[in-house]
Amino acid sequence: MGTTGQLTAVPEPKYWHLRTVLLRAIDTEFSIGQILPNERELAARFGVARATLRQALDQLELEGRLVRRRGIGTLIAAPRVGVPVNRQEEGWPGAARSQAWRTVDCTTAPAARRLAEALGVAEGAPVHTVRRVRLVQGRAVATESLHVPAAALPHLPGFRAESDRARSVLRQLERLEVDGESRSVELGVAEAEQAALLERPPGSPVLVMTTQYAAAGRLVALAVSTYRADTCKLTFGETGLVEVTPVGATPVGAAAS
Repeated sequence: MGTTGQLTAVPEPKYWHLRTVLLRAIDTEFSIGQILPNERELAARFGVARATLRQALDQLELEGRLVRRRGIGTLIAAPRVGVPVNRQEEGWPGAARSQAWRTVDCTTAPAARRLAEALGVAEGAPVHTVRRVRLVQGRAVATESLHVPAAALPHLPGFRAESDRARSVLRQLERLEVDGESRSVELGVAEAEQAALLERPPGSPVLVMTTQYAAAGRLVALAVSTYRADTCKLTFGETGLVEVTPVGATPVGAAAS
């Protein structure tokens, strides 16, 4: 079938137009932390049905411009949090100095096929997995699953408790000399387990950053970090190293990897 090369105009949904109008109002009439008028007042002001208004408010909440608090109402959200993620700033593999990591658990199990392929090990090879939550100003902004082949840490001591296992894995990793790393970022949605750790509804948009670390010419760790898309913004320095900076802020220069 032939084409004319012309684009057909698609009518803008009512809620999307209202979202744009609400954004202008937010930027000019309200300040961070201020409570919006209730739905009845907003619907009357903008001449829309409350169902359309809810769609627009839901969209703005997903974008991180609004936050709902039970018993309080809908508030203007603070700008996205700046969270440096480069190894030089944070220490490897994420032993943050200025931000806190909270360990969820640490397990050692045979690698499933997909994980084995990603790590370059045989299927069924033992892999240590440390799960952590990253906190900034007491708020969860990311989860991380750090996978380390047991063969990469041959001198890992024994441990009595799960918390000792996690500390031992991280301590041994920090002693390795990293000679290469790569990162990729993609848009995703929070699965139920991640959403619970991030205190967000399942299906919320997230930024998934996968980082591979190499030492002595081989892959020694794979970190999969899931950042809240409504509170974090990923930016890239001139070197391509990923950083997270606040909206409107000038990105910090990234060190070469």
